[in-house]
Amino acid sequence: MFEQAAFRATEPALEGAPWHKSTYSGSNNNCVEHAALPSGRHAVRDTKDRTLGAHTFAPAPWQTFVTAVRDGSL
Repeated sequence: MFEQAAFRATEPALEGAPWHKSTYSGSNNNCVEHAALPSGRHAVRDTKDRTLGAHTFAPAPWQTFVTAVRDGSL
């Protein structure tokens, strides 16, 4: 389900997006960042190479993903 809902984007909104580093990221440089985009989509990127763009998700699949992470089913 997540594969169909996500795509890699380099849309202009990513440049000014309010990126937030995951609180689960450690000091070993294995970090991800999340941004809520003005379009309503959610973006996730790897902090090791931000120039690669980000995967973006529509609101419903993003919420499904977050819920699955929180309840431990993923």
